[in-house]
Amino acid sequence: MAKSGVKCMFMGEFHQRLDEKGRITIPVKMRSDLGENFIITRGLDGCIFVYPKKEWDTIISKYRELPNTQETRIFLRAFLSCASEANMDKQGRVNVNLPLIAWASLNKDVVIIGVNERLEIWSKEIWENYLKTSKENFSIIADKLFQTNMV
Repeated sequence: MAKSGVKCMFMGEFHQRLDEKGRITIPVKMRSDLGENFIITRGLDGCIFVYPKKEWDTIISKYRELPNTQETRIFLRAFLSCASEANMDKQGRVNVNLPLIAWASLNKDVVIIGVNERLEIWSKEIWENYLKTSKENFSIIADKLFQTNMV
């Protein structure tokens, strides 16, 4: 687990398999920062988000401050209705429920990536297509976000 006051920093790309029981093995490098209990939910862009419990609590406190608008309600319904607390078995596997498997169009081959404070679980095919389509914009986006002085 990350030291007190130190945020998790997930990074890397790991290719895994979804087994016939809907389980995915979390890479060893990511297990301790993820912790014993974590949250798994719908993500953006067609993936699944996995948050350490402490990070999830921070996110939820921010969501509670959002205005009660139609857009907020739509987002929170989609984001929270499929969220559940999860944990790993002794082999580091996590069960992914059927609605999340359908949301992310998961088949046998999956990719787990570290994205700062969370993990993302992608269908291998969708992840590869996402990379192809975003490749052209990568430098442009980096220039806008970091003004090239920081990279």
